Amino acid sequence: MQTLRLIVDGGDLNAPSSRASIATAAAILREGGTVAFPTETVYGLGADALRADAVAKIFAAKQRPGWDPLIVHVSDAAMLREIAAEVSGSGRRLIDAFWPGPLTLLLPRSSRIPDVVTAGRARVGVRMPQHPVAQALIRAAGVPVAAPSANTFGHTSPTSAQHVADDLDGRIDAILDGGAAMPAHGLESTVIDVGEDPCVVYRPGVITLDDIRAAGVDAVAFQERAGDGREPREALPSPGVGLRHYAPRARLVLVEDGPQQAQRFEGLAAEFAGERLGLMLPQDFAEPIPGALVYQWGRWEEPEVLARRLFAGLRRLDAEGATVILCPLPEPRGIGIAIRDRLLKAARTD
Repeated sequence: MQTLRLIVDGGDLNAPSSRASIATAAAILREGGTVAFPTETVYGLGADALRADAVAKIFAAKQRPGWDPLIVHVSDAAMLREIAAEVSGSGRRLIDAFWPGPLTLLLPRSSRIPDVVTAGRARVGVRMPQHPVAQALIRAAGVPVAAPSANTFGHTSPTSAQHVADDLDGRIDAILDGGAAMPAHGLESTVIDVGEDPCVVYRPGVITLDDIRAAGVDAVAFQERAGDGREPREALPSPGVGLRHYAPRARLVLVEDGPQQAQRFEGLAAEFAGERLGLMLPQDFAEPIPGALVYQWGRWEEPEVLARRLFAGLRRLDAEGATVILCPLPEPRGIGIAIRDRLLKAARTD
């Protein structure tokens, strides 16, 4: 399969070249094909959510197991009504507060949604993306778009068209290239089940638990129960829960936050003699390890920047040949909770 690279000027969607690229991508979706496209979180791999045969191509391209459900992206309220049987009062409050934006609601699915989208579950994840290219694509296609991140299953999420090509070139129909700018957030959307009382946040993101509560919705964070590792994947309550995700090819070693964190980098380096060492290095830290590969991650006191640059940094160090990556863990507050979630899953070995 030849993967088309369709260029869009994110600053001028009305330019003839941008309109032509979006029209081509929309036609591919309507015809049952797969298109990677930028969102404000990460690049997604989209297909017509109402066609089981189209959605199956996402799973094949990503080598994604069928028990892991997808999120459906919509452009307006009418499209939401096509795929969700109902929206609770809590759901309405969150839609009013945060859509379009990086928030996914788990809602009762309509009869139009094929089982392959939800892995047979009764609820479907839905969000309305904020990115103008994503919005334009969905409107032009005229169909809700099922779209997980556009990478091979379990690998680091893509925040550029080149990241998508590195993983999926020749496996998907097209990449809608939104340009060199990083996405606004760089972490996948917050996922919340609004059918529970209180609502349950299964995946933390840029929209935090405090943000949700401030919008007048009673919510709690999901607590993964301890188990013996033998539970069937079908028992997982939400996409990504309890899984190794977001992982670079290099071994990822996490360093807990603390006043001596930079010094601990230097101490840990001795454990990896003979390895090609990479550092996710905040600008506030002195570079403690001569000869290490360094990704300048951002200021430690600006977690929004750390979130936006996280996946790009892991991919950069992978591409430069790191075999071990050391990365500090932010404190578990605000968006730091979401960064920790991604890093802890990326470092899992089970």
